[in-house]
Amino acid sequence: MRTITTFDLRALIDGRGSERYELHRRLLNPQLPRMLHTIGFDKVYTRGDGAYLYDEDGVEYLDMLAGFGVFALGRHHPVVRQAMHDVLDAGLAELTQFDAPPLAGLLAERLLAHAPHLDRVYFGNSGTEAVEAALKYARYATGRSRIVYFDHAFHGLTTGSLSVNGADEFRKGFGPLLPDTKIPFGDLAALDRELRRGDVAGLVVEPIQGKGVAVAPPGFLSAAHDLLRKHKALLIADEVQTGIGRTGDFFAYQHDGVEPDLVACAKALSGGYVPVGATLGADWVFQKVYSSMDRVLVHDSTFGSNSQAMAAGLATLHVLETEDVVSHAGAMGALLIERLRPLVSRYEMVREVRGRGLMIGIEFGRPSSWKLRAGWTALQTARTGLFAQTVVHALFHRHRILTQVSGDHLEVIKLIPPLIIGEAEVDRFVHAFTDVMEEAHRGAGLVWDFGRTLISQSRHG
Repeated sequence: MRTITTFDLRALIDGRGSERYELHRRLLNPQLPRMLHTIGFDKVYTRGDGAYLYDEDGVEYLDMLAGFGVFALGRHHPVVRQAMHDVLDAGLAELTQFDAPPLAGLLAERLLAHAPHLDRVYFGNSGTEAVEAALKYARYATGRSRIVYFDHAFHGLTTGSLSVNGADEFRKGFGPLLPDTKIPFGDLAALDRELRRGDVAGLVVEPIQGKGVAVAPPGFLSAAHDLLRKHKALLIADEVQTGIGRTGDFFAYQHDGVEPDLVACAKALSGGYVPVGATLGADWVFQKVYSSMDRVLVHDSTFGSNSQAMAAGLATLHVLETEDVVSHAGAMGALLIERLRPLVSRYEMVREVRGRGLMIGIEFGRPSSWKLRAGWTALQTARTGLFAQTVVHALFHRHRILTQVSGDHLEVIKLIPPLIIGEAEVDRFVHAFTDVMEEAHRGAGLVWDFGRTLISQSRHG
């Protein structure tokens, strides 16, 4: 006979939530609370709703980060939230490991409807797992060992995906990694040279690189795909951040008219509730990998296809399709870029505004005027990327807008807000960013004050 106990989660959060930063400092990653304190981001958030966060004092913050792209529908979308209640209340026979769970098949069907040239799906638990599966499938299906990837790429942090990560700061100290090959982003000649060696299983590419928000040059993906087919290698599209509507297409590769052999996606598919990763692929690839009953579990995950994740994915796709979220994201992204681009000619430290849909990068560059050059040079001498961090800091503390620097040693801030933002949020961001730039170009104020703090922190480690 089972004993029924009670557990009060709300009381636990209310009673000990204030210990969050101390618990992390003592028991988890000790640098996280230190970093958040340094940049003044150590707030105590108590709830989220749509595109907004609220702290313990009820103060509202506009979220232009969306959990690195997880909250495409904003926080706590009512349809996804209800699906979570429904799947728990259903009391399904979960994770028996020896059945064919219905929700996984239904989610695969709905997902593949947005990629009609692909045939099958593998469900894991995260973006890096989706990439890992794609790398393994490409190697096995082609019988070749090497993957080509691009400089500045980010494909995850587990060992396989780290091997195709073009950012040295993540790779350092974790070698030896798999013997894959890095080439410059958009360099067709370099790709052709590697493919001619005959041992390349595939090319893994983000249609828009998350680090720096670098967009593939026009025509590049199509030309690269032609080269890959010529040399019988596979195109692997990493859509972990760009996919599920972010760029105004369901998948970003669709803008370039290519048909990848494998597609990795995650983040937004979760609805912001349950982690899920998906690897979509051609039938012949899956048939090669799972070629017999002896190989039925050759690549698998204990928690893959769990009902909560599948329900979150089904509800998310339902909202995307019925509320026209993808085209809305394209329209709001175009409006935001249209409003920001004139600032390039207006402010000498704003070098470029780029992106597609609601994945936008704002790059800063060295000022031409003597008045600003000394402060810029001091920040660059301490560490490249500090000016962008001062802008993120000012947007947060002056205007209560959450953004991020797009990568280590990059003078780029990245905007990846929920896809549900409207003109009011676009107006709020543009007004705030313009205000911060006005102050920064006067050579005084919060941007430069915080810059001096960052310089001091950099010197003292």
